[in-house]
Amino acid sequence: MKRRWPKLLLLLFFAGVIVAALSYWLMRPRPIPVRLVKVERGLVQSSVANTRAGTIKACRRSGLSPSQGGQIVRMPVKEGDRVKQGQVLLEFWNDDLAARLVLARRKIKAAEAQARQACVQAETALRESSRLRKLHEQRLASAEATDKAEGEARAARAACEAARVNVEVSQAQTDVAQAALDRTRLVAPFDGIVAQVNGEIGEFVTPSPVGVPTPPAVDLIDDSCIYVSAPMDEVDASRIRVGMPARISLDAFSDRIFQGRVRRIAPYVLDREKQARTVEVEAEFSDPQVTANMLAGYSADLEIILARKENALRVPTEAVLEGNKVLVPDGENRLHEQAIEKGLSNWEYTEVQSGLKPGQQVVLSVDKDGVEAGALVRPADQSQ
Repeated sequence: MKRRWPKLLLLLFFAGVIVAALSYWLMRPRPIPVRLVKVERGLVQSSVANTRAGTIKACRRSGLSPSQGGQIVRMPVKEGDRVKQGQVLLEFWNDDLAARLVLARRKIKAAEAQARQACVQAETALRESSRLRKLHEQRLASAEATDKAEGEARAARAACEAARVNVEVSQAQTDVAQAALDRTRLVAPFDGIVAQVNGEIGEFVTPSPVGVPTPPAVDLIDDSCIYVSAPMDEVDASRIRVGMPARISLDAFSDRIFQGRVRRIAPYVLDREKQARTVEVEAEFSDPQVTANMLAGYSADLEIILARKENALRVPTEAVLEGNKVLVPDGENRLHEQAIEKGLSNWEYTEVQSGLKPGQQVVLSVDKDGVEAGALVRPADQSQ
């Protein structure tokens, strides 16, 4: 028994060492896999973006409604039709006005005939007056007959002028009748596409009362020219200038970024209830050809480039922590915070003016649990 005690103690000692080593191995802090990126040089832009979704708009869009009431008898267009300037879009019952126009035109013909008659009589009276004047000079006609002929000639000439003026009056009456007839027709003020039609043949349409908005009879869009209108926060609006480059993205074309330029900045701030105060900014596409398949009403986002540097030292913006710090691994793969001085910045990259060197690595997975100063890490693609 005395000989077995040392062996038993030795076995217990080795078992304790193994258990302690195993416990240390199991309980040791394991490196956290993180994504690392190198500090490099490249393009950095300072930009601002819209606070809410913007909208693709047409340069010209008109909600057309007739200026007077009437019953629809003709509606030759439907939604989606492409129309030309001056094309009839809607017409009311107007047989009475069309008849008045015909009457007015025939009155012009009658007035013209009366004018010709009066002017022929005036020419005849003038020739008779001239003949009697010559005879009077030869003492072959009395002064009384000569004076009477001259008076009749002047009267006939005045009648001719009155008849010609009456023709002009008849023409003006025709214009009035034509205008009244035109008011019963709704025509396209420009080339475009019919977006909406409100009305059917046989319906009676009345103009909307003052202050009471009603849907237009025809919504016409000129899709040959479109632009983006987007709300910008009032804090950012003061830095935006007309002519600045912009990047335009659309949900309908999620795989493309379109180049544009600021064309207008609203001279007022929108103050809407329960919304941040914003300024409407408009941007046009640099290449109008890319808008061929775009529709007015598409949602769009607008990123305006305020400044840019081509060869700036940069890190991804998501790697920058609050207080302008980044997490940097040391030689033992433990993280420590490194303060940096920022320059230009946007959602993609941030310029580093001091605090880091080219080729140095920073942690990109800053939102991962346990990733903080002092943590042991390893590159995410490295095996344990």
